[in-house]
Amino acid sequence: MRSDAPKLLPIFRSRHQADLLTQLLLHPHEEYTVTELSARLSIPQSTVSTEVQRLTDAGVLVVRAVGRSRLVRANTDSKLVGPLTELLTLTFGPHVVIADEFAELADTDRVLIYGSWAARYHGQRGRLPNDVDVLVIGSPDRTATHATAARAERRLGMPVNPLVCSPQRWTAAADPLIQEIEASAQVTVLDRDATEEATWADG
Repeated sequence: MRSDAPKLLPIFRSRHQADLLTQLLLHPHEEYTVTELSARLSIPQSTVSTEVQRLTDAGVLVVRAVGRSRLVRANTDSKLVGPLTELLTLTFGPHVVIADEFAELADTDRVLIYGSWAARYHGQRGRLPNDVDVLVIGSPDRTATHATAARAERRLGMPVNPLVCSPQRWTAAADPLIQEIEASAQVTVLDRDATEEATWADG
């Protein structure tokens, strides 16, 4: 499966490579198997293996064998990793950071990014986004929602604009704003129903 150079930052070989690097470098102390990375990022396992080998050869990643598995992590000793992490945070980081921070927000069914960042992520041309628009579907506490957005904003170094929408309002799609969001590019970063279904199926 070919993945073209990403519009967010076309210096990378592909969006697959950028997504892989973002997941690893923004979680520098975590290790993942190739299988986990493939499932989490929806990237073919063969592609993950190839990119991991390239990036390990370049000194950006470190791989260690545990039994028959290979555990992959960022090479925090590399001088390349710090500047590369900053670049990735500013460009591909929003969906990872929003997922990290909003995962702890109670009474939330689904969280998605819309607007210019989502459009660039999906390959639509345009300027690098200056902020991140986040739709929170559920009934979370407003103060907690804005505190969560503030944490994400500090990590990203750009404004994070949360909009809370009830499940009924989202499903009805009766007002112009929701219709506009539904018709535009979106990146879902958290879906409780999908997670629960996956957990039930695994069990």
